[in-house]
Amino acid sequence: MSRIGYDAKRLFNNFTGLGNYSRTLLQNLVTYYPEEVYFLYTPKVVKCPETHFFLDSPMFTVRQPQPHQKLFWRSLRVKALLKRDKIELYHGLSHEIPLGMDKLGIPSVVTMHDLIFKHYPEHYGYFDRLVYDFKFRYACKHASGIIAISESTKRDIIHWYDIPQEKIKVIYQSCSDHFMQEKSPETISELLRHYGLPADYLLYVGSLVERKNLLGIVEALALLPTDLQLPLVIVGQGAAYKQKVLRRARQLGVADKLLFVQVAYADLPAVYQQAQVFVYPSYFEGFGIPVIEALYSKTPVVTSNVSSLPEAAGPGSKLVPPADYHAIAAAIQELLTDTSARQQAIEAGWAYVQRFNGQALTEELVDYYKCFL
Repeated sequence: MSRIGYDAKRLFNNFTGLGNYSRTLLQNLVTYYPEEVYFLYTPKVVKCPETHFFLDSPMFTVRQPQPHQKLFWRSLRVKALLKRDKIELYHGLSHEIPLGMDKLGIPSVVTMHDLIFKHYPEHYGYFDRLVYDFKFRYACKHASGIIAISESTKRDIIHWYDIPQEKIKVIYQSCSDHFMQEKSPETISELLRHYGLPADYLLYVGSLVERKNLLGIVEALALLPTDLQLPLVIVGQGAAYKQKVLRRARQLGVADKLLFVQVAYADLPAVYQQAQVFVYPSYFEGFGIPVIEALYSKTPVVTSNVSSLPEAAGPGSKLVPPADYHAIAAAIQELLTDTSARQQAIEAGWAYVQRFNGQALTEELVDYYKCFL
């Protein structure tokens, strides 16, 4: 029985990629390794359906700072709690570990998701870039071991921070088991009615930011034959980029095809399962968790042939250059009109996505922990 501590800030406060990674990882750990003792360290807690499990479960001990201790708590002051709780291994779940961990006598592992700010510095403020670079570099240099969520991220860590490749272990991420459960026609029908969705649609799930290239989907939609211009259901937030997308959609005459909806996380699996095609031509991802959510939903995928996305999507998906709108449109058209190609993509995607099975990845993670315990 080992006492393992986790930086749980994202788990309790982030409800997109980093938070989903943290919640899925911890849920799988207590499912498959309930004998271990898990401590969650977070400067604050948002109470909502996504976090109730961690607050209510006797499997977790949640630690928060006193009000007067919050300043620099994650970076410095949390170390006193780690010693008091007799933590044997600390896992920084999103790019960071406390300063001085290597002198504390507690081994640490850090998960590195991506170094997007290095590739797209223009999307980040100067001060933010400095902070990210310091924290990420420090964690990679001083952690006992590094988990990269893709081979693409591993290459970036080696390139930007000159880290020996043997210090980095690639362990892919899984997604919530909810995406692996087939929804009944009745459930899907009720969900369509609730959100005002049509029976047939294309789907995009992700933040509304330049890098993820929703605009490229809109450009491709306008290139499709009129009878194939299905509504595009868009699940994600980002007000400024949304307005840019809408302006271009009006110019192209497809604004009426865009359906921006806020879908509860628990309802997302059904939204994926009903979609005709999942389209995700992002320019850069650390991994691309929505891609495997779509594959588990048996929905064919069109995504990019760059960064980590081929790793997430596999050879059965349609991989296209993200700046080539004609290629995106052609891939969508093939999946909508060629029954054989569509079925092949679904079957190949389902077979491929099994490598991201939660139990197998959790076993791989725990085996890696044992290197430091």
